[in-house]
Amino acid sequence: MKSFKNKFIFFILYYLFWVVYFAFARLFFLIYYYEKTQEIGFINALKTFYFGSPLDISFAGYLSFIPFLLISIISYFSMKFNVIFIRFYTFFILIFINLLLFIDAGLYQAWGVRLDTSILPYLNTPTLMITSASKMQLLVGIFGWIFFSILFFKVYKMAIDKNIAITNSQSLKEIPIFLLITASLIIPVRGGFQTIPVNQSNVYFSEYMFANHAAVNFIWNFFNSVTNKTDGTNPYVYFENDVAEKIIFRSKNKLETITKDSILKTSNPNVILIIWESLSAKIVGSLGGESGVTPNLNRLSKEGILFTNFYSNGDRTDKGIPAILSGYYPQPFERIMRMPNKTRSLPMLPKKMKALGYEISYYYGGDLNFGNMNTYLRNAGINHIIDGNVFDKDDWNSKWGAHDNVFMQRFADDLAKPQKEPFFNIALTLSSHEPFEIKGAYKFGKKSEEDLYRSAHHFTDSIIGRFIDFAKTQCWYENTLIVIMADHGHSLPKHKGSYFSPKKFQIPMLWLGGALKSPIKNVDIVSSQVDFSFTLLQLLNGETTDFVFGKNMFLKSDAQYAHYIFNKGFGTLTKNGVFIFDYVSKKPIFSLGENLSKLDSLGKAITQISYQDFLERK
Repeated sequence: MKSFKNKFIFFILYYLFWVVYFAFARLFFLIYYYEKTQEIGFINALKTFYFGSPLDISFAGYLSFIPFLLISIISYFSMKFNVIFIRFYTFFILIFINLLLFIDAGLYQAWGVRLDTSILPYLNTPTLMITSASKMQLLVGIFGWIFFSILFFKVYKMAIDKNIAITNSQSLKEIPIFLLITASLIIPVRGGFQTIPVNQSNVYFSEYMFANHAAVNFIWNFFNSVTNKTDGTNPYVYFENDVAEKIIFRSKNKLETITKDSILKTSNPNVILIIWESLSAKIVGSLGGESGVTPNLNRLSKEGILFTNFYSNGDRTDKGIPAILSGYYPQPFERIMRMPNKTRSLPMLPKKMKALGYEISYYYGGDLNFGNMNTYLRNAGINHIIDGNVFDKDDWNSKWGAHDNVFMQRFADDLAKPQKEPFFNIALTLSSHEPFEIKGAYKFGKKSEEDLYRSAHHFTDSIIGRFIDFAKTQCWYENTLIVIMADHGHSLPKHKGSYFSPKKFQIPMLWLGGALKSPIKNVDIVSSQVDFSFTLLQLLNGETTDFVFGKNMFLKSDAQYAHYIFNKGFGTLTKNGVFIFDYVSKKPIFSLGENLSKLDSLGKAITQISYQDFLERK
């Protein structure tokens, strides 16, 4: 009887050990994001523990299964094996989970979601992934990882490990009882006896998305995303496909009846596309953002066509590039740029430009293998590519890539040579990527991530301003359209309202150059990156049939819309309304303005049809 009692106590203590650990992990997350925790308030912070407990209890069940099974069976034969194995098992799990704990906390700032399989594609380039963090973040993260692993292992040894030695039993009658207890772990694992097992939507309780995210158990979320890969079905179906297509193309066709005037002096200008890493409209003075961060872009905005209602379709570079060059919406979870078999069949702006007689070049100062960019560019038909390999390592920042001043100088030097026209040259900057390491003075200092972000963009702004001044001296300038566009928005600087509000996704796009007609006015029509290829090809009399999601950005209409994707959610907006939807809770996160039911239907239809298209590409 005493042996039975000892075993039962061990089962309870070991299970509670993990439940307590996950409560601590949630507390750590709330403290790490103290400012966001203040925004949701003390009561909501407490509620995250209550509402998040089903997932904590669930994953504690997963982790307890092997020790429970060992104690149920092997304790009858070998206690020494149990002690050593469970000790090793627990310590290994603690090391692994604590590593993910700090990765999750670090990534949430930039990604706005708890840890999932989005991180896995980056593991094939671990050096580049690590360079996204500052040296201080790495040091603090490594120290915290080691400290918490040792701390909780000591707690385990003090409270539980010593109890294993007294669980030995020679009674075979106890084996089926404890096997039954072990099997009963299925109940907390699936969250009870209900038909549908517990999932993320069960812990969503608040109108504040940060509170909902804090309630999610980070390690449960990670393994759930690992084990629930797409099975080839579309989880975003709300309509029959023909109905969804009618919703999309009815909205798009409203725009096609409006007369458009060409804004170019020539039908085949040279085109230079500068894609600016992580530039948010929040720090662009000419767009109503902070006034002192991008003085050159603010100055140049008076010389060209500034799109004042322009949005990125995603929140990472490997989502932005296909949106810009393929007119293709990102997916709520997968990333098509990482799938060569699918990108082969995408519409490609470079290929269409080639068919119009353009010479195509692509410049990037980093490693093109990151995010499978190289394969995508080759599938796009780009043969002339300059990447980080041509730059001296002394000119790199933390091995991420060449500083923008060195990179853009190479871009300018090549353009100073005799050019075969027309040409289409693309340059992707990188100095304003995390960890925001630049060459020279930090204009806004280094005291905070926000100041580092501002300083990095001020640096890139000075480089781009210098490049435009250079371009104006070249003989090809009068026949050239220069487009400056961000690859995606950013959570920095922090903004009020929903993390996934349009403020995060609004970006600048500026058209400059001698090929533009004058006088020139700003364009306040709502548009996004997927519209760029379609619009440019229409202006150049190119083929646009394959760019099914694109619209002409110069067609004035209240029906003009932008649609952006975040992890398992979307935002759709017009001038008169915004609708943001979360597929986990199956509820709107935010809605404001007119025609919200139409925006709801349009957003769901775009997500459904674009994901179906993604699934069917081979």
